[in-house]
Amino acid sequence: MIWKPNATVAAVLEQDGKFLLVEEETAQGLRFNQPAGHWEPNETLAAGAAREVLEESAYDFEPEYLIGVYRWHSNTSNVTYLRFAFGGRILAHHPERKLDEGILRAVWMTPDEIRATQDRHRSPLILRCVEDYLAGKRYPLDLITHYE
Repeated sequence: MIWKPNATVAAVLEQDGKFLLVEEETAQGLRFNQPAGHWEPNETLAAGAAREVLEESAYDFEPEYLIGVYRWHSNTSNVTYLRFAFGGRILAHHPERKLDEGILRAVWMTPDEIRATQDRHRSPLILRCVEDYLAGKRYPLDLITHYE
């Protein structure tokens, strides 16, 4: 058997000292997450992050840098995730847009509010990505090569 991690993309979006999270229904109940999801075929990692932000929060997002690459194993699901987290600019908001199934709402939270809700995070990566963003971690997008 060949082991393969699940490749996911996520966005860490900050505005006025608050970070965009989504509240979603999961097998473990209501949880917070960054706008994030599985990387889909025939898209770049950055394009996948922009797509997930739009689908889950109704914001147009332009990835400008990579914050980090994270490996996390969920003991609950026995799945290993490889997350590519991006930062960048919000271009527009479409409040009339229907959010992905299972997403209840998009919410802006301060770092302290994010820390205080850790027991409701979908994974420990939510806080880690915010902390890395706050620490100034920024890597150029050309660090990732999509070879055709």
